[in-house]
Amino acid sequence: MTVVNQINDLRKKLNDYNYRYYVLDEPTVTDAEYDGLFQALQNLEAENPELITSDSPTQRIGSKPLAGFAEVSHTVPMLSLNNAFDEMALKAFIDRIKDRLKSSEPIEFVCEPKLDGLAVSLRYENGIFVQGSTRGDGYVGEDITSNLRTIKTIPLQLRGENIPDILEVRGEVYLPLAGFAVLNDYARAHNEKTFVNPRNAAAGSLRQLDPTITAKRPLAIYCYGIGELQGGSIGSSHWEMLQHLKQWGLRVNELIEKGFNIEACWNYYEAMKVRRDKLSYEIDGVVFKVNSLALQETLGFISRAPRFAIAQKFPAQEQMTTLLSVDFQVGRTGAITPVARLEPVFVGGATVSNATLHNMDEVQRKDIHVGDTVIIRRAGDVIPEVVGVVLDRRPHNAGLIHLPTKCPVCDSEIVRLESEAVARCIGGLFCPAQRKEAIKHFASRKAMNIEGLGDKLIEQLVDENIIQHVSDLYQLDFSILANLDRMGEKSAGNIIDAIEKSKSTTLSKFLYALGIREVGESTANILANYFGALDTIITASEESLLQVQDVGPIVAKNIKAFFHEPHNQTMITSLKEQGIHWKNIDVQERIALPLAGKVFVLTGSLTQLTREDATEKLQALGAKVGSSVSKNTDYVVAGESAGSKLKKAEELDIPVKDEDWLVELFINNN
Repeated sequence: MTVVNQINDLRKKLNDYNYRYYVLDEPTVTDAEYDGLFQALQNLEAENPELITSDSPTQRIGSKPLAGFAEVSHTVPMLSLNNAFDEMALKAFIDRIKDRLKSSEPIEFVCEPKLDGLAVSLRYENGIFVQGSTRGDGYVGEDITSNLRTIKTIPLQLRGENIPDILEVRGEVYLPLAGFAVLNDYARAHNEKTFVNPRNAAAGSLRQLDPTITAKRPLAIYCYGIGELQGGSIGSSHWEMLQHLKQWGLRVNELIEKGFNIEACWNYYEAMKVRRDKLSYEIDGVVFKVNSLALQETLGFISRAPRFAIAQKFPAQEQMTTLLSVDFQVGRTGAITPVARLEPVFVGGATVSNATLHNMDEVQRKDIHVGDTVIIRRAGDVIPEVVGVVLDRRPHNAGLIHLPTKCPVCDSEIVRLESEAVARCIGGLFCPAQRKEAIKHFASRKAMNIEGLGDKLIEQLVDENIIQHVSDLYQLDFSILANLDRMGEKSAGNIIDAIEKSKSTTLSKFLYALGIREVGESTANILANYFGALDTIITASEESLLQVQDVGPIVAKNIKAFFHEPHNQTMITSLKEQGIHWKNIDVQERIALPLAGKVFVLTGSLTQLTREDATEKLQALGAKVGSSVSKNTDYVVAGESAGSKLKKAEELDIPVKDEDWLVELFINNN
């Protein structure tokens, strides 16, 4: 096979795979196989640069930066659509059509989602994509061919038969919501300006003078119409035209339907309004178009819009209003969230007077001040948020927003670590805003292990104001429990017994039960074994804490902040007075334990022991039980169906033992 034939064969295969992946959403090869073919084509083109063509799949990666955008005159104007905002306006639109056609016969419409993106025109000559442009003023747009080439849902070469000599396709370029989230996450991580919404992000991406930047953004397109057409046929209806576009490899929205009367059109609108928030992209309404192309031609155009189509808009999701003040709310994990109090405004189908500001980093990044005119966004059931500021309208007395130093709920200290965007109240055991989650964690199996005290019962006890803090658990009365809904005397008695039993615990379990941020089971166990007593941990300096294995600066700061809070100290004293006790650890004795300093990792399913029992027995013998295999691991105990941890141990040449060996180890050291 000649080089030319090899290149053509690879291009044909890759174009076919692209069509099935991006247009049909039916991939037929693995990513690895596709990448291999793509690399083979790149290599052949590199060796034979004279054979590179503009429609090759390799030509999407972006060319050199442009000095500016050239102008493109639209042979057929790209006009806007008139808008309707209620059912009466839709009825009036249909009545006008019937009056103009002087007909009372039913008119068939095509119903399409109206994407909130950027309208573009794609020009194909003999099936090859040669030019792409923006709408501009409808008559003259900007040449963005290099940027549009980077969008994988735009075919560089049409497929199929009976392709027109010249075909100008109209479509909407948009940024899927997932891609929008990734783009803004990246911007926040690099302290860059975030995009207000996906439409702005799509528009900004297409207007990059450097196409390699556009190529990095996951833009997509849906095609909805045509402009110039020469040397071909698209059928007699808008619906047939869309089917032709699909056959030629162009992407058409799968939610498009036909509607035969105003009821069908309005039902489509209502269905899309409900479905809107479940879509992977944003739509701001639906479009109704007369299906017959002959009737479209008869109806014609007014100065800026066709008479045969209308955009039925959804309630606005963005509005401007004034930020009156800022309050700070405390979440169930202690997270402090600034909340904007707004001049009430109707947006997204509801009146909004509050909106989240997320965190102080966002407040500073968006330069939000009290008194600003702000842009509010509300999409469906999503909490309204302030997405931007209208700086031109900032009053001279606009005030800075400051993070409070004390929790607005419990007056505990608010701490914000340098590495975190979120500030937190550290009164976890005491703070009413956090009480449910604090009590649930405290009573959980790996903490104080109060059997029968489940999440729903805890919520009921808190909601009925029977308990307010973890110490109240140890004052629960049998008769109160027995009289609760769905609670009998036997269940109440079992819970009282479990509460009493939980008083005898271990230092590591009690530490874990306190819910100190970043102090999990393993860290609590390491701290207990290192310091031996709670008082020693409470008074330890950050420098001393940093000497403990696996305790870094963040964990050390969290521990110090927790024990520095008077509310937490009071709660611990109360718990000890209620009878909670443990045996302090003799650090010297622990050093002498048979497995002191040894690191174990358990993987796979154990049949003779539970994972928890094995962990406790190993820790009782002085070992540390890790969650991942590293060069510091001494033994890996592999049960049935062991996976990646076993493979990692073998790669690092770490001794691997089975469960029988582990059981025998426990017996010998009993």
